[in-house]
Amino acid sequence: MLAHLVYFTLKDRSPAAIAALVAACRKLLVDHPGEVAFSVGTRAEYNRQVNDCDWDVMLSIVFDSHTSHDSYQTAPRHERFIAENAPTWAKVRVFDADVTAWQAHGA
Repeated sequence: MLAHLVYFTLKDRSPAAIAALVAACRKLLVDHPGEVAFSVGTRAEYNRQVNDCDWDVMLSIVFDSHTSHDSYQTAPRHERFIAENAPTWAKVRVFDADVTAWQAHGA
């Protein structure tokens, strides 16, 4: 599986602009073929030195394979998301990681 993590820093860091990007993610980036997990959220307000706070919206999509991820990259809804939202981004960081499914048992 491949985890595709994207951290967006917006030009306009207002709550309304952040909510608009979250809504766009939910509208255009969910339910792509091979997607096994989807989440989008905003930065938690923690006052800890180890936290990187230079972002506003985080997108996490886990795909069943590299092939599914690669198809997503050129999917029309993904390309539409970029075209409609890229002008609002100050910075985008992408982290792709090979992951395996894991389930905790009892405690």
